[in-house]
Amino acid sequence: MTPDPAHIPKTRIVGTPQIRKEGVDKVLGRAKYVDDLERGGMWYGATVRSAVPRGRIREIQFGPGIDWCEFVVVTAADVPGTNHIQMISTDQPCLAADIVNHCDEAILLLAHPDKRRLPAAVAAVRIEYDLLPAVLSIEESETRQEVIWGSHSEEGNLFKQFHLEKGNVDEVWATAAHIVEEEYRTGAQEHLYIENNGMIAEYSEAEGVTVWGSLQCPFYVHKSLMAVFALPAEKVRVLQTETGGAFGGKEDYPSVLASHAALLARKAGRPIKMVYDRMEDLAATTKRHPSRTRHRTAVDKDGKLLAMEIEIATDGGAYSTLSSTVLSRATLHASGPYVCPNIRITSRAWATNTVPYGAFRGFGAPQSIFAIERHMEQIARAVGIDSTEVRRRNFLHTGDSTATEQVIGEPLILDALLDRALKESDYAALREQFARENPKNAVKRGLGIASFYHGCGFTGSGERYLNSLAGIDVTPEGKVRVLVSSTEFGQGTNTILTQIAAEALSLSYDDVEMAPCDTSLIPNSGPTVASRTSMVVGHLIERSGHQLIASLQEQAGLGVSYTRSEFFSACEHYRQQHGKVESLCRYEAPPNVYWDDQKYRGEAYPTFGWAVYIAEVAVDTTTYSAEVTNFYAVQEVGRVLNPTLAAGQIEGGVAQGVGYALYEKVLLRNGHMFNNQMTNYIMPTAADVPPIHVFFEQIPFAYGGFGAKGIGELPHDGPAPAILNAIQDATGENFTFIPLLPEDIFVRMASFSPQEEPAAV
Repeated sequence: MTPDPAHIPKTRIVGTPQIRKEGVDKVLGRAKYVDDLERGGMWYGATVRSAVPRGRIREIQFGPGIDWCEFVVVTAADVPGTNHIQMISTDQPCLAADIVNHCDEAILLLAHPDKRRLPAAVAAVRIEYDLLPAVLSIEESETRQEVIWGSHSEEGNLFKQFHLEKGNVDEVWATAAHIVEEEYRTGAQEHLYIENNGMIAEYSEAEGVTVWGSLQCPFYVHKSLMAVFALPAEKVRVLQTETGGAFGGKEDYPSVLASHAALLARKAGRPIKMVYDRMEDLAATTKRHPSRTRHRTAVDKDGKLLAMEIEIATDGGAYSTLSSTVLSRATLHASGPYVCPNIRITSRAWATNTVPYGAFRGFGAPQSIFAIERHMEQIARAVGIDSTEVRRRNFLHTGDSTATEQVIGEPLILDALLDRALKESDYAALREQFARENPKNAVKRGLGIASFYHGCGFTGSGERYLNSLAGIDVTPEGKVRVLVSSTEFGQGTNTILTQIAAEALSLSYDDVEMAPCDTSLIPNSGPTVASRTSMVVGHLIERSGHQLIASLQEQAGLGVSYTRSEFFSACEHYRQQHGKVESLCRYEAPPNVYWDDQKYRGEAYPTFGWAVYIAEVAVDTTTYSAEVTNFYAVQEVGRVLNPTLAAGQIEGGVAQGVGYALYEKVLLRNGHMFNNQMTNYIMPTAADVPPIHVFFEQIPFAYGGFGAKGIGELPHDGPAPAILNAIQDATGENFTFIPLLPEDIFVRMASFSPQEEPAAV
């Protein structure tokens, strides 16, 4: 079934490529990022960090050659409240007091009026440690020979674990025609946002803490500052500045940096600015979780899935941060978009003495989807059936149930997505061409496919727990403002939400603007994560607009049809009666969405985005380099609210996925990232990103903003497995890990024995 365009409601503004709200200011250089801002009497801050992965702090010495009376110094002893950052749990100290648990952990802070004096001062601080044994891998953590987190029990070193079971896996193995087993690994990945982390903080006893910064989730920062400073909510104010990219990297870490800047501001009695350079940002902040996934799958002779046993292990780093929710999403995406009557998934997030891993676009799904989509390729080879056909035979359809026994109630068109991807890529003809030409050429070409879904919004009962509030108001100056804590960091929040508001109110796009992202002015609409902004918050804005129109019609004489002038006249009449013109709505879960946290069963997500991606690659067997030469992305993401921004989201996600698959390798030495420069942490450039062909099918979701689902994370999920499937098609080699670098291909394909392998450099 292909969606009928006639089923998409006609709209004036939604569905059109409106110009970005902040676009002109960015193009003309008027946009102010945190490092562009100055405050009167401002000093600058810097961080002294651990040089060891695990140890007890024995002594801190302030070296000669520095006039230390010019500096403000902050240690854990200066924290007036609790010395812990407030995330899902509170295990991460704001500043290390006695023990450090990873390289680059913050121990003390320095401030000075001349930022040029800070590097020398940081270098002059000498810290002596009593070294403790470090745990630097998932495998070391699993042994529990050293317990670095939790108690010496069965849960030592274990941040979180999940167990999901459907059917009876153990009864199937004996009767299966094929049992396919493999292990897959994914590496860490750095966000590489354009703008590094930065904060400005002020403190006064009368007014409390105010911070300005580059961030995703203002109320996350607000919560941590309340705890660190032992202040009530009204004495903490967080303002988002223009933010140059985030990708999840500014979800949790800004709470740390804001606390540091504010502690210095409190002790110095003046504003403090802290902005990391690229080397510090790369070494000290969170990354994507490395993972190891083991699949054991039973299939019949026709390639139908009979049973899946999946074990997932992620490296969470030194503190738990967001590891439990990343692990949850990894678990819920591990079985792919396929029907399987018997499934067992066991997943664990382990502590290690490395920089804590955190949120990154996809949030656990890219790791799991890499494993299942590479594994589907091996299943196809085991049964001798083309992988596109194996996928088609096992696709979920409307009425089928997922691993959590969630019944798919919405229209599901995976077959149509696959058909379109095969058609647009000319898949069949190219496969024949490559099979004919590859034996004669040094450059081997191949095609790879990945089919996948991404759950939209928070997992399970998460959205009910958030209880988000959002809305709109109308100013006396005749502007409609969108009131949300959802932030803009390049992905299009400002544009999409103002489009929705204008559409709901039957106004022009230019009549609507975003209220400043200031926790003293806006309601808590939840964090800007989890592909929830257009769907969840957008729906709240749509409802708020309709609610305001109803109120104006009932209480201010607004007609059923009205002009712009009549709308604002009615607003002024309403203001005289009520003092302000404001309409807020709180989150309401879609009907029949129930999740059992104890049994880990039920409706994991209110809806899903679905996709089929095809990668075309060329592998040079002389240089052993792999290049993506073409990419086709077909997805169903509900209503497309802004075609230009939507296509940009897909293109950007695919580009990041190319880097995840082939370029971006975090190198650790004793737990420290030592390739923390953009000269040796390699990301794809424009020359490395292929033509990306983007196609949408639209099936509006009734409980999303004008039918929208989530879109931001989906395009990062599928590229890596599609690329490695294509490399296997080109070379015949089964690579089970990413990133896959030329030296990895060389070791596998070069004609020498293991004894002749070159020494590592």
